[in-house]
Amino acid sequence: MSAATDTKRPALGALRLVFGFLAPHRWMAVGAAIALVVAAGAVLGIGQAIRRVIDVGFGMGNGSYLDLYFAALFGVVAVLAVATFARFYCVTWLGERVVADIRKAVYGHVLRLSPTFFESTRTGEVLSRLTTDTEVIQTLVGSSVSVALRNLLLFFGSAVLLVITSPRLTLLVALVIPLVVLPIVILGRRLRRLSRESQDRIADLSAQAGETLNAITTVQAYTSEAREQAQFAGRAENAFMTAVRRTRARAWLTALVMLLVFGAVNTVMWIGGKAVFAGEMSAGELSAFVFYAVIGASAVGALSEIWGDVQRAAGAAERLMQLLATEPGVRAPAEPLALP
Repeated sequence: MSAATDTKRPALGALRLVFGFLAPHRWMAVGAAIALVVAAGAVLGIGQAIRRVIDVGFGMGNGSYLDLYFAALFGVVAVLAVATFARFYCVTWLGERVVADIRKAVYGHVLRLSPTFFESTRTGEVLSRLTTDTEVIQTLVGSSVSVALRNLLLFFGSAVLLVITSPRLTLLVALVIPLVVLPIVILGRRLRRLSRESQDRIADLSAQAGETLNAITTVQAYTSEAREQAQFAGRAENAFMTAVRRTRARAWLTALVMLLVFGAVNTVMWIGGKAVFAGEMSAGELSAFVFYAVIGASAVGALSEIWGDVQRAAGAAERLMQLLATEPGVRAPAEPLALP
């Protein structure tokens, strides 16, 4: 498969490999999802508690209500802590379990490939796929997916509560959404290409080291240490420069999204402050609105970062799928005959 084909093919489809290994552990995934929903609901509930504390407790000078709502706020935080513990444990367990299953499947498949495969494929590249690529997938399953779903729930939940609190201010927030989505789409494509290229350069580096160390006696017999070191240094620099370009693209994506989103929140706070002085909304409603706006903005910023992890995992899954799709040159018969 050529490099041009790789860049044009939708690599996100390669993540179906991960979903296949997740299926046997669906109940743990369900537990993680339940904890995820409870945690997101608890975070959104904090905004309503803040609104009631300001409007009823401080606004009306009612000390009994103040005690009640601060106690309720502590209860919401306690629920959030328990749900966060359950979510973290479940998703981390899933990430480690899926990676272990993938490694066993890939290693078992490689052992059954014909000798011609190992003559044309460097051992270091296979080892890189078993270690580096699977670690990228572990990050996706054991962390990024959970964080992404949590931020999606927080984004949609905060959007609904923003509309309920102030439709006019919510419209202003909605105007910034196209400005946020556009850089994610444009820079996300470049990030995906650089992520795949970075993983290829790391594989080249591992292959070079594996080949040299496996034949170290030959290398030393022909006094080729300096030449091998120079080749390894060149590949290490190529991997570094590719990683720098990938990091620069991801940094631009994150910084631009944060600038746009939090700039919009700042504008909304300014307009909302004028609405409070005009008597169009209460101070508690403005506080809740700002809280939900910050939650929504933070969710979008986190999603922009996680998109980079998804792109890297898609490239890693694609490389593993290519390895699993390699057919052995010699197949054992379906019904082997016993030797006499």
